This record gives sequence, structure tokens and C-alpha cells, in this order.
Amino acid sequence: MTSRICFNIRVYGICIENDQLLVTDEYVMDTFMTKFPGGGLEYGEGTVECLERECREELGLEIRVTGHYYTTDFFQPARFYENTQLISIYYTFELPEKHKLPATNKKFDFKDTPKNGEQSFRWIPLAKLTSGEMTFPIDKVVVKKILETAGISG
Repeated sequence: MTSRICFNIRVYGICIENDQLLVTDEYVMDTFMTKFPGGGLEYGEGTVECLERECREELGLEIRVTGHYYTTDFFQPARFYENTQLISIYYTFELPEKHKLPATNKKFDFKDTPKNGEQSFRWIPLAKLTSGEMTFPIDKVVVKKILETAGISG
């Protein structure tokens, strides 16, 4: 029997306000993770549409996508699925001018024992940001690119 080979396409957003990067701390599939806002591309939607939907679902806000930033250019097996290659696409985006996104300064700031699907948002100052802040390998590459662009070594 032949194993089926699949691709998992993820779409994420990079939002920088006041020299701070927006990240989400999540507890999913019994795993604590820090990543960019966004998620899985659904059949029938475009990548920008995916990011807009994910941000409506996660942030409760309508965002404005401002451009493509990066697409995975190396092989990355998916952490949670066998025989699956992960492809991540990153866009920059802006939040509405007068948003009230609930954010915290504490990593994994959950009220009680976390339940699968729980998340909280944080702003990390670029001056304190390191690739080690992120959980997944592709996100680490993207953070390094963000810091290089900002002229910050990290």
C-alpha cells in the first residue's frame, strides 16, 4: 500500500505597529506554540482571502493586507501530519486605525488550564525579538528576515 503524499498550505500575517510585532500564543493539538496570526488555506479560497478570514476569526477584526513578504523556499515536513510538506505564505497587514485588539505582555496568558484552541495575543518590541521566540522553523526564518530588514541583529 502506498502512502499518500500531501501538501499543507498555511497563510500567516506580519503586523508591525509602533516597532512591535504581533504574535499569537496558542494551545492547539495539546501543544503550546507561539506563531504569527493565520492558519490553513481552505479549498476554494485564495491566499489573501485566507489571511483575511483567519484574522476575522482569530482577531475579530477586518485587516488590510499590504503585500506579500515570504513563501517557504525549502522543504519543511509538517510537524503534526505524516507524509505532508508544509508550505507557508506570509503577507504583511495592517489593523484598523482605532482597533481594540486585546493583547497581553505575558506569554501563554490563559485564564485557567488551557483548552485546545485557546489563544492570546502579544506585541513583542522588535528590539527584544529573537527567532527563538517562535515555535516553528519557518516562522524563525521569517523573524530573522524581519530583524534584518529592520537593521536589528537577532
